[in-house]
Amino acid sequence: MGKTLAEKILSLKSRGDVKAGDIVVSDVDLVFVQDTTGPLTVRQFKETGCEAPARARQTILFLDHAAPSPGKELANDHDFLRRFAQETGCLVSEVGEGVCHQLVAEQFANPADVIVGADSHTVTAGGLGAFATGMGSSDIAAAMALGKTWFRVPETFRVELSGSFRWMVFAKDLMLYLIGRIGADGANYKALEFGGTSLKRTGIPERLTMANMAVEAGAKVGLFPSDKITRDFLTDHGRANRYTPLHPDAGADYERVISIALDRLEPMLSLPHTVDNVSPVTEAKGVKVQQAFIGTCTNGRLEDLAVAAGILRGKKRHPDTRLLIAPASRQVLARAIEEGHIASLVDAGATLLPPGCAACCGIHQGVPADGEVCLSTANRNFEGRMGNPAAMIYLASPATVAASAIRGEITDPREAI
Repeated sequence: MGKTLAEKILSLKSRGDVKAGDIVVSDVDLVFVQDTTGPLTVRQFKETGCEAPARARQTILFLDHAAPSPGKELANDHDFLRRFAQETGCLVSEVGEGVCHQLVAEQFANPADVIVGADSHTVTAGGLGAFATGMGSSDIAAAMALGKTWFRVPETFRVELSGSFRWMVFAKDLMLYLIGRIGADGANYKALEFGGTSLKRTGIPERLTMANMAVEAGAKVGLFPSDKITRDFLTDHGRANRYTPLHPDAGADYERVISIALDRLEPMLSLPHTVDNVSPVTEAKGVKVQQAFIGTCTNGRLEDLAVAAGILRGKKRHPDTRLLIAPASRQVLARAIEEGHIASLVDAGATLLPPGCAACCGIHQGVPADGEVCLSTANRNFEGRMGNPAAMIYLASPATVAASAIRGEITDPREAI
C-alpha cells in the first residue's frame, strides 16, 4: 500500500516501514523554543543531567514573543536563555530578528525534516515538506537531550485543491473556510496533507500560511509535497543542496478527502471567539474596527505586506482605527523597505512594530481596550488572546484588514479598490 507524506517522512526518520497508528521513535533535525516557553523547557532540560543538547547547533532559542521585553521579568527570561546558549553552544535568535516560525522557514526547514518546537505553530514548516509539530516543554526538553522523540503516526486527511484564487481571495480565506467547514477540532491529531492541481500555482508564502493554520483544526501537522516551487525557495535561501523531492504515493490510504474549488471561495472572516466561527466578509460588513493588525507567523510575510500596501497606497487609515504593522522577520522588513511597501504603509498612517510576534499573543505592542474590536491577520481569536478578555478579535486576510482600516469598519476588500 502506498504511503502518505506523514508516513513517508516518519518511515525515513525512524528507519522503518510505518503506517498510521504505529508508534515510532524518530530522529529530530531541529529543536526550538521561544521566549515564553523556553525558560521552562531549559529548566526541565537541566533536570535531565545532560550538559548540552544532543545537537546544539540544531537547537535554537528564539526571542520573539516579548521582543523587545516589556518588563523586567521577561527581560530576565531573555537573559536566562542567552546564558544557556553561551554555556551549551545552542543558537540564539535575538530580539528583532523575527518570529520563530518565519525564521525556521527562511533559514532552517527542509523537505522530509522532522522539526519539533515548544510552540503550536511549529506546523508552519510543513509548507516546505517538513514534519513539523509543536510539543510541550517536557517533550521538547527530552528531544533536546536525546536528538530523538516519539510519535504516533497520524492518520491523514487529504485536502484536494482545484482551480485558482479569485481576485482579493487568498490562502488565509481558504484556511478560514476549511476550518469553518470541519471545525476547530475536526482534524485532531491528523495530518492535513495538501494536494491537487492548484499546487503548481501555490507559492511558498501561501503554503506556509496554510500549514500554519492546520493546527487551528487540531491537526498534528500540515504537509505539502516538495516540488520545483520548494526547490526554487531553498535555492533563493542558500539551501539548494537540502532539496529532496517528496510526494505521496499513488494509492496512499487517506482517512478522509476534502475537495475545495479555490475559484468558488470569497473573502472570509473568523468572528469572536473561536476560529471556526466563520462567515463571508460580506455578512459582517459594517462592524466598527478600532485596531487593525497586519503581521504574525500567519500573514507577516513580504507578500502580505505588499497586498496591504497596494490597497493602502495613496489612502489614509480611518481616524478612529489604529493600524499596526509587524513584519515577520528582519529579512521581510528589509525587502519591504526596498520595494517601497513600508513607505506606503507609514504614509497611510500605520505604526511600524519591530519584527516579531507583537500584538498577537497579548503581551505588549497592541493590547486592545475593553469593548474594542481588533481585526487581525493572526491565527487565533479566543477570548483574551490579545491580552484583554473584554475585547473582540476578528481574523481575516491582509487585504480585508487593510481595506477595513481605511473605512474604519469591516470591509470587503473587493470594494476598496
